[in-house]
Amino acid sequence: MATIYDIAKKTGFSITTVSKALNNYTDVGEKTKKKILEAVEEMGYYPNSIARSLTTKKSWTIGVIFVEDLGIGMNHPFFSAVIESFKKQVEGQGYDIIFLSRNIGGEEKSYLDHALHRGVDGVIVVCSNYKDKETNKLIESQLPSVVVDLHSEISSVVYSDNYEGSVLAVKHLYELGHRKIAHIKGADKTFAGQERLNGFLDTMKDLKLDVPENFLVEGEFFSYDGGYNAMQKLMSLDDRPTAVYVAGDNMALGAMKACREMKIAVPADISIVGFDDIEVAKHVTPALTTIRQDTDMIGIKASELLVNQINSESKGGNAVKIPVELIERESTQAI
Repeated sequence: MATIYDIAKKTGFSITTVSKALNNYTDVGEKTKKKILEAVEEMGYYPNSIARSLTTKKSWTIGVIFVEDLGIGMNHPFFSAVIESFKKQVEGQGYDIIFLSRNIGGEEKSYLDHALHRGVDGVIVVCSNYKDKETNKLIESQLPSVVVDLHSEISSVVYSDNYEGSVLAVKHLYELGHRKIAHIKGADKTFAGQERLNGFLDTMKDLKLDVPENFLVEGEFFSYDGGYNAMQKLMSLDDRPTAVYVAGDNMALGAMKACREMKIAVPADISIVGFDDIEVAKHVTPALTTIRQDTDMIGIKASELLVNQINSESKGGNAVKIPVELIERESTQAI
């Protein structure tokens, strides 16, 4: 098995420089770090985690938290893609990830207690209910943290431009001639759901379009069944919309199923726009027009913010908003 001495010999750098590169010190140049990491991969070098922990006083683990009461977690394609990107980035810097729960061996513990029990260096919180007290307790602690899709002035946050996504969706439908546009909402408890709703309502107001109360239907927690049930309600109205903007692709797929069962053609009878651009969106028939979130970039930025906090031993408060884009496919058409 290769040692740190072998890496130093192969690259021509000192053992100190190699060690600093492996521990992500900021005084090592990117070219130097790249050459060392390439040698590490080529030679199959694995630093001893116990020795590393004793040297750096870090556990080299990062906790991942999903707020279970939303019922989404890793089952949602968007969040699983974000975590996959995040995992790839932090593993490249020597970290392992572990999932943290409120339940340890049948005993209820807070997220913060579990994080401290595990000795993690930091946490990433995803899919968050912004009203969850235990989540806020963890975010407000001194433990380095980064949050995906939740506003916070204390922790570093990374989120898509949910508001602008709604603007793009509504304007797209407006340009196709639609004036009766309904919205299947995400959960009001979520930051993303609230921001997408705000963007929808403000854009409809700017375009001087009415939004009847029964044109706003909650699709539960961004679920397939929630979208299915919401679309059934909308399509059962006496005065139906000609287009529906759905706050998540999972819900949009459920909405399309409801239309099929009710013999309502998409997009001939109803246009549908989703949000996320999950993998299956381009494979369904008709292919789903949607708002694309850059899951790779969200994971990359989240890892950068968290690792910087861990290395600087200071709590961050940075917010990074990731741009979104409209992906036009076959589920919308002009009227």
